[in-house]
Amino acid sequence: MKTVLYLLTFTAVSCLSVFAQSAPKFEVYGDYSYMQFNPSVTGLQSRALNGGGGGFQFNMGKYFGLKGDFQGYGSTQWTKTVTSPIGTPNGIIPAGTYKSNANMFTYMFGPVVRVPTKRFVPFGEILFGGSNTNGYGDLTNAIIAGGGTIKASGTQHPFTMALGGGIDVVAGKHVTFRLGEFDYVITRYTNPLTQTNNQNNFRYLGGIVFTFRGE
Repeated sequence: MKTVLYLLTFTAVSCLSVFAQSAPKFEVYGDYSYMQFNPSVTGLQSRALNGGGGGFQFNMGKYFGLKGDFQGYGSTQWTKTVTSPIGTPNGIIPAGTYKSNANMFTYMFGPVVRVPTKRFVPFGEILFGGSNTNGYGDLTNAIIAGGGTIKASGTQHPFTMALGGGIDVVAGKHVTFRLGEFDYVITRYTNPLTQTNNQNNFRYLGGIVFTFRGE
């Protein structure tokens, strides 16, 4: 009986050892990122933002992790044509065509659920944090330059959240490829025309992940 108990104990310890070794302790990644951003301004179409970034992830066992994600997007031009004056709580927007450029940066943190297999690592995540863009500020300044009386505004830093997931492909002991990550992203920028403050956006990420097992 003792021999059986010893064998069971040895087997359990061995399995736990293999389990611990199979989960990387730390991950660092770099990626390309695409975001379809909805400015929530009537007549202003959603914008395709291209950029990239990276982040890190600390895994607490095989299935759970904590991620820090940082993405930046290049300038894109916003064009808004106003056919007749618009009254807003902050002043009057005269008729005219207004153009501005917009960059964006996001920084978010949160839990990750992962289900690793030998070749693939599907995962889901929910991230919270903030972002900033000069798009609405530049649009406001363009309106003021065109004779508008609305209040000037600068770069905003609102609450931002991402909900989604993706899949990694294992390429080696310390390298995986992020085949695709797909997230719904909500941002809460206030725009100078309608005073709305919720934008429903979509983003895709793909890149390379370096894993460290802490052995």
